[in-house]
Amino acid sequence: MIRVLDLSGEHAITTGDGEKLFGAIQTELKDQGRADLDFSGVRVFASPFFNASIGRLLKDHTFAELRSLVRFDNLPQVGEVVLARVVENSEQYYRNPEARKAVDAILGSDDSDVGENDSSKRH
Repeated sequence: MIRVLDLSGEHAITTGDGEKLFGAIQTELKDQGRADLDFSGVRVFASPFFNASIGRLLKDHTFAELRSLVRFDNLPQVGEVVLARVVENSEQYYRNPEARKAVDAILGSDDSDVGENDSSKRH
């Protein structure tokens, strides 16, 4: 079980904290074949956190596959709303080449992952 509170504190908002969670999820998937995320105690959520953690997983998995690999326990409704938007945007980004091209053009990036924090590609 991955305790998100231990990685992000009460505020799951930054890309850096999302990257920590992504790494923990990758390790759990490799070692256990699934990852259980416990959001107990986490009160504030923002899309950069979910982009860097869950959104990146959608590069290699559909959301249906992801739901069988990752369990979201004690995720408050506000977190569910933010996660749903990130999933929708990430699926669009990874599954629709035109959408990906448009986002990359706006961000000035080329073939970067959603949620990556490389400010040199955005200027």
